Amino acid sequence: MKILLANKFYYRRGGDCIVTMNLEQLLKVHGHEVAVFAMQYPENLPSEWSKYWPSQMTALKAFTRPFGVKEVREKFTALLDDFKPEVIHLNNIHTQLSPVIAEVAHQRGIRVVWTLHDTKLVCPCYTCMRANRWCEECFSNKAAVIKHRCMPGGIIGSVIGYYEAKKWNKELLQEYTDLFLPPSQFMMDTVVRGGYDAKKFRALCNFIDLEKVKNPCFEKKEYYVYLGRVNEVKGLMTLCKAANNLPYKLKIIGDGPLRIMLKETYHDNSNIEFLGQMEWSDFRPIIEGAKFMVLPSEWSENNPLTVIESQSLGTPVLGARIGGIPELIKNLTPNPSPKGEGSERNGEDMVSNGMTFESGNVEDLKKMIQMMWDASWDYEAIAQQAQERYSSEAYYEQLMKYYQTKVL
Repeated sequence: MKILLANKFYYRRGGDCIVTMNLEQLLKVHGHEVAVFAMQYPENLPSEWSKYWPSQMTALKAFTRPFGVKEVREKFTALLDDFKPEVIHLNNIHTQLSPVIAEVAHQRGIRVVWTLHDTKLVCPCYTCMRANRWCEECFSNKAAVIKHRCMPGGIIGSVIGYYEAKKWNKELLQEYTDLFLPPSQFMMDTVVRGGYDAKKFRALCNFIDLEKVKNPCFEKKEYYVYLGRVNEVKGLMTLCKAANNLPYKLKIIGDGPLRIMLKETYHDNSNIEFLGQMEWSDFRPIIEGAKFMVLPSEWSENNPLTVIESQSLGTPVLGARIGGIPELIKNLTPNPSPKGEGSERNGEDMVSNGMTFESGNVEDLKKMIQMMWDASWDYEAIAQQAQERYSSEAYYEQLMKYYQTKVL
């Protein structure tokens, strides 16, 4: 097949970019022809398709680009003319590219599937979070984004976000898209609550490149680890407060706006170590050697790759009970979970691969860190199960069905 992947950026900026680039390689390995549509950006990797990409976003273009400008439409059309894809697979496209590319593809009779990496379809500011709390006000009234100044840029950004949501409403996006592929049941449920038709959705969990995690080492050392952005919504302030009162070594891998502040705040605590940004080859041994990985998120993550990668290396995960995180964790010990989340979704035949705690609760996190530390784990079984569950081949087989079949 000839498949065109679309994503805002073409470098390993975040989970959406990593998934897109991994998918490109997976499809090529299976003999498909793959083209890429992205936005011009200094950090993008080289691509033979970059001549078709629209120019980089600017402050001025932020007023027009979200609505589907002529440049994006013309360059995307040129790529369609030359490449002639059978399937368009969208990822994160709002604002920098805009859903105009879904409209163009649909008008030409090309099948469109869309992996949802966030809640942009129902929330103008992508996160369904306001004042650090879950918010669904925009599900029924998009003007709430203006009322609460939810978008970056205050009132101006929020007005743009409002009109963008009105322009690319659920009626149009469902007309232009043959199938939405949220990586978690949580994401599917959220968007359906926002008014979308459940028949248009199939949950398809992210995958792992087995070459990336082959031959893991199961020799664990005396520390646990965090991997990801160092910011407030990832729960780093809560994690550090909990870790500060425990006698165990915590290694924090990643960078972000809170790293310097937290490093200064806890400079007297030798048990909290900030390692900064690292490449996979450098941090893989750290993840492998950890007793467990902790993901203390305080916003509703979709289908975090950090959990999938850690489990695939045999490292259990202590995750916040929020968003799609509990779907990936089979609790070693019973934990209360919100209805529809947690181990209830995981088959009873699954080996225990972690625990969960109440998001944002320092005391509960501290208690569960202690329980994770004291627990016995079958690291090899965790790795084997995860590699089977998140196999790229299993993902590919399911994806081909969605590329070729109509919605029931």
